[in-house]
Amino acid sequence: MQTPYPVFTEDMKKTHKILIPNMAPVQFRMLAAAMERSGYQVELLGNCGSQVSELGLKYVHNDTCYPALLVIGQFLDALSSGKYDLDHTALIITQTGGGCRASNYIFLLRKALVRAGYGNIPVLSLNFSGLEKESSIPLDIKFSRMLFMAVSYGDLLTALKAQTAPYEVRRGDAAALQEKWLDKLCDDIRHGRGMSQREMKSVMPEIAAEFAEIPVRRTPKVKVGVVGEIYVKYSPLGNNDLEKFLESQDCEVNLPGLLGFVQYCAYNPGETVRLYGGSFIEKFTPELFLSYLGHLEKIIINALKSAGYHAPLPFRELLKLADGIIGRGDKMGEGWLLTAEMVELIRSGYENIICAQPFGCLPNHICGKGMINKIRELYPAANITPIDYDPSATRVNQENRIKLMLAVGRERLQETLGAVKSVPVESVADKPNVTEPRKVALA
Repeated sequence: MQTPYPVFTEDMKKTHKILIPNMAPVQFRMLAAAMERSGYQVELLGNCGSQVSELGLKYVHNDTCYPALLVIGQFLDALSSGKYDLDHTALIITQTGGGCRASNYIFLLRKALVRAGYGNIPVLSLNFSGLEKESSIPLDIKFSRMLFMAVSYGDLLTALKAQTAPYEVRRGDAAALQEKWLDKLCDDIRHGRGMSQREMKSVMPEIAAEFAEIPVRRTPKVKVGVVGEIYVKYSPLGNNDLEKFLESQDCEVNLPGLLGFVQYCAYNPGETVRLYGGSFIEKFTPELFLSYLGHLEKIIINALKSAGYHAPLPFRELLKLADGIIGRGDKMGEGWLLTAEMVELIRSGYENIICAQPFGCLPNHICGKGMINKIRELYPAANITPIDYDPSATRVNQENRIKLMLAVGRERLQETLGAVKSVPVESVADKPNVTEPRKVALA
């Protein structure tokens, strides 16, 4: 059957360069290496700036969600840059297959390409939902395993840098070590190394131990967690370099890993069967997939803990945190995961939380902003601020709102430190369940 748009064929692997939008910089860099290992020619885009959103607004309806505007705008900006042979260029975009509009970005992208004069450029879909069968990357077991392991390595490197950089004695040590391991791991992936669980169990603790050797000064800092819509949560283009801004404010940032979202997507089909019925295969397949992802997650957690770093909860425990607040059947967009991540962050000491959401994103307004009062009722220390991202939203207003949240966080931190200093030394010695004051301040 003839399709109304160009299709990426097997022969194009040798002739076409595939452009990848940059959502999660560390994880996507490793995903790009996995694609290269599978024979694709790829480039991870890094073009940013106001022209990206302007191009998105020009070729996409302004009621379309912000991530779609940016992804499409980034593609169009790259194609118009003159850097690429447009007869041998292709694009790739992910599809979750859920009810979020993100599953339909590919149609908006194709329409925008035609309007902008690039209708000859094929668009590939990366999805595990059986969508776009004639234009999706074949996901065999070997390639899929590489993708998940690449995400796992990326999550580990992101967590280690985030927990080390704010305290390093020599500025830039953590970033340099992350770059060193990124280069090495990407090279390993391209050559088929490090992609077994046995190798991961050996390499990940080595990475964590090397980060632990960086000289640090563990002075108390405001700890900030970031949750929200998947693109705006991770993408520096989508959130105006939120992570870098928080680092400039002398904060420690916790950005929950991408593997958790993958597990959330794997879990939801089985939950649908439990709620509404279905076949044994429909229920068993997600469980099998989750079991495999759980093994990868365990390797990450063990590596972090072995080096003295904070590790996230296992997914099986994380999903329980939403109970009593939001139902697990709420799975549009980031759904119940968004609520559960906020609770986990609070319980882990990251009670200052930014909920990053595209303006008008209904799932995020319900599962993020809509859950704040209930979460505060259960966890009075929660200091949560929703931040809307949109072409019309100014960066200065966003940062001013974040600064107000951080001011509250600093005030509470000082109160905690003052309370610790006021504890008499005698009472510490007399009560074995009271931690030594210096260690409380650093916890």
